[in-house]
Amino acid sequence: MRDLESIQKQQVGLRLPVYLIDELDSLGKSHDLNRSELITEAVRSFIEEQKTMLFYREFESSCVELKEAVAGKKETKTLDGLIGELENN
Repeated sequence: MRDLESIQKQQVGLRLPVYLIDELDSLGKSHDLNRSELITEAVRSFIEEQKTMLFYREFESSCVELKEAVAGKKETKTLDGLIGELENN
């Protein structure tokens, strides 16, 4: 749940192709939503999708790295070794 501060709104300017505006208006009419509500939901949905895709890409990369470490193809480090490396760089 978002707090009141995070749901405050700010006006932005936006130029869209006419055919998209027509589709927005049609969709808005059929769902009783205005343009702002539709665009807000579309942007929110896009951001969530991008975050999810990033998570899965990073997860996949971690899985590959773990498989390589388990198979002995990749050098592994202890936590102390990692901390030492970070402190020295």
